[in-house]
Amino acid sequence: MKIALLGAGHIGQTIAQWLCATGDYQVTLCDQRDDALQRVAASLAGTAAGQALRTQVLSLDDRQSAARVLRGHNAVINALPYHLAVTAASAAREAGCHYFDLTEDVAATRAIQQMAEGAPTAFMPQCGLAPGFIGIVAHHLAQGFDTVHDVKMRVGALPAFPTNALKYNLTWSVDGLINEYCHPCEAIRDGQPLEVLPLEGLEHFSLDGTEYEAFNTSGGLGTLCETWAGRLRSLDYKSVRYPGHQALMKVLLEDLQLRDEPHTLKAILRKAVPGTMQDVVLVFVTVSGLKRGALVQEVFARKIFADRNETQPLSAIQITTAAGVCAAVDLFREGQLPARGFIRQEQVSLPAFLANRFGKAYTQSRQVESIA
Repeated sequence: MKIALLGAGHIGQTIAQWLCATGDYQVTLCDQRDDALQRVAASLAGTAAGQALRTQVLSLDDRQSAARVLRGHNAVINALPYHLAVTAASAAREAGCHYFDLTEDVAATRAIQQMAEGAPTAFMPQCGLAPGFIGIVAHHLAQGFDTVHDVKMRVGALPAFPTNALKYNLTWSVDGLINEYCHPCEAIRDGQPLEVLPLEGLEHFSLDGTEYEAFNTSGGLGTLCETWAGRLRSLDYKSVRYPGHQALMKVLLEDLQLRDEPHTLKAILRKAVPGTMQDVVLVFVTVSGLKRGALVQEVFARKIFADRNETQPLSAIQITTAAGVCAAVDLFREGQLPARGFIRQEQVSLPAFLANRFGKAYTQSRQVESIA
């Protein structure tokens, strides 16, 4: 299967390495930065995976030129920042390619959903961790109930060793981080879909003896509000952080009004908050409702840790995000997903995902037995 992979950043290079190593994919890695492309090519030089990789300097500024580059590929995987999602999807449709991405942006997903109507190819956005895997889990658990009452989805991509006042390090895209902190969040309350404010809904909990906080952020629900509208009492998604993070982010975004100056805020964070490859991803979902007349709750909880391999370390967010989109593409190639139109994450079978060679990244993590 021929893949055009857009974006040679941390996630893109992991996707390229994993797909090329299987022998089932030929990957054209595209980026506007030739130096980034060369770094990925150099890391695979002399390996079997390297023979399955080619590189192409490409900018999406000219969509028609981009479409010409994409033609001849079976599918496009977009690992670029969220604001390029609609442009990349449009180029993929024009080129006649299937389309997969990692976007958390609600508006972009809605635009891609409209684009997919009547399309002869498949469009599957939101294939990462959250949205992505978290929605697959929540839908799977909820389907096991006779009557669903409440679904709570919580995800955190956290530094393993926080040392600053924010108790945070940059583990993934700053653009995506600010986007989810600044835009309205979808939820269902008392059976009705509504929008709630980001950074609100603060709650505290302990997991494995560590204290955390969680609060509303945008995009993590994917299309679940639409799928489950009228079928449950409440549904929400919150990002997990260490205690104190939310209060300081509210100072930056609200008191200092940096919500209105996202470029300034991104520059500050990139300059002052160091990145880290030593991270941990928390994933947990709780679903409560009725089964055979009894009120019960079921929990899915995992911790995924960074791979500390000295020659080729991978952060936990690289592993979980790349696993999501690679498993989606792999399941699609195997015919386990619809061949055309818009594909929701909840159309993916959780058992099939976890059995997939890429999805196994989530089974190799440590399962958390209880939540206090």
